[in-house]
Amino acid sequence: RGHRYNKYTGDMIDFKQLPDWVMPIAKTTGMANVGASLYKMTPGCILPTHSDTYEAYKKIHKITHNRVRRLVVFLEDWQSGHYLEVNGHAILNWKAGQWVGWNYSCPHMAANIGDTDRYTMQITGIYEPE
Repeated sequence: RGHRYNKYTGDMIDFKQLPDWVMPIAKTTGMANVGASLYKMTPGCILPTHSDTYEAYKKIHKITHNRVRRLVVFLEDWQSGHYLEVNGHAILNWKAGQWVGWNYSCPHMAANIGDTDRYTMQITGIYEPE
C-alpha cells in the first residue's frame, strides 16, 4: 500500500453544498455567529501543528476580538491511523458524535495515516469567556 504524503489539510465540502442536517447541529452549541463545514481527510493526508487565526471568519463577521472557538465533531467511530492532537494531547478512540473543542490560537494537528477516509464536522463560533 504505502502513502505519499503529498496532500495537506484535507478536503472541505463547499458551504453552499452542505446537507440540511449540518446547521441545525451547529446551532446547538450556543455560540454566536456559528458556521460549519464538513471535512474529509483521505489516507496519507496530514495537517502539521498550527494555530488558526480565523482571519476570513473574523472578516465575514466584522469582529476584531479573539473569542473564536472551534469544535470538531467526529462523524464516524475512530479507526486505526486517524489522529488528532490538541495542545499536545492525543485524541484517539472517539465514537461518532463525540467532539473536541479549543479556543483561539490553540495549537493542533491532524493526520490520516490509516487506510480509510476520516470525516469530521467543524463548527466555528464566538463564545463568551467565563
